[in-house]
Amino acid sequence: MIAVFKRELKSYFLTPLGYTFMGLFLLIAGFFFSYGNLLPRSPRYAQFFGNILFIYLIAVPLLTMRLLSDERRLKTDQLLLTSPIKVSGIVLGKYLAAFSVFGITLAVTVLYAVIVGIHGDLAVAETIGAYLGFMLLGSCFISVGTFISAVTENQVTSAFFTFFALLFIWLIDLVRQIVPMDLTSGLIFAAVVVVAITVYFYLNTRNLIVAAAALVIGAGAITATFFLSRSFFLGIMSDVLDWLSLLARFGSFSLGILEFSTVVYYVSFTTVFLYLTVQVIEKRRWA
Repeated sequence: MIAVFKRELKSYFLTPLGYTFMGLFLLIAGFFFSYGNLLPRSPRYAQFFGNILFIYLIAVPLLTMRLLSDERRLKTDQLLLTSPIKVSGIVLGKYLAAFSVFGITLAVTVLYAVIVGIHGDLAVAETIGAYLGFMLLGSCFISVGTFISAVTENQVTSAFFTFFALLFIWLIDLVRQIVPMDLTSGLIFAAVVVVAITVYFYLNTRNLIVAAAALVIGAGAITATFFLSRSFFLGIMSDVLDWLSLLARFGSFSLGILEFSTVVYYVSFTTVFLYLTVQVIEKRRWA
């Protein structure tokens, strides 16, 4: 893993990609810091992170687009997959390299906080919380980009799909407000989820019996829940989207509030997507 990490981290600074990411990130961050703090002479530094959250939509696709897709394009993935390094080590090494570049770039913005602290009353707790939340949120987005890079064979395609995946995450709170809340919609949504799980089991096992078992268990669970507590399906789509929302949880960090459950959620989200990335590559390895 360490060898992959060093190789990948070095590649960011031997090509224009790393400098493009850092330059773009710091350019946008510097603009919003000047506009939100320097010009109005505002000491409210934590709001700076809320203003630049959209930067993930542009920067993360640049950071992750070549992680694994470029290996497939250049046919060098076979060398990695036949090496003694475990697939989990390969994925983790590449992910940590991308996250390190992100962390280094974010560390530069600490200078902004120092400037605010010198010339104003910096809210230290809020600032530390905002930095922690921003890093955890970045970790989640980078894990999504890593997964998409693993299932694509072209850098442009990877960047394109990563952008729209992050855009969906960005708009998930807006979507949550317009989804139907009635019983029928809730039942249809639950059925779609069960079918999706069934398809997932079939694609990964190629076993009709396992897929059929998943379908029967899911259908049974929906039927039992319908007769025992129909209210469970009322607004279930909204509840699921609310649970999936990453941005909604960031607000507590910007207030200096450290919620253990939120930290666990972000870490779990990252872990799940890295696990899915490993499974995709493992499947390709033995195909």
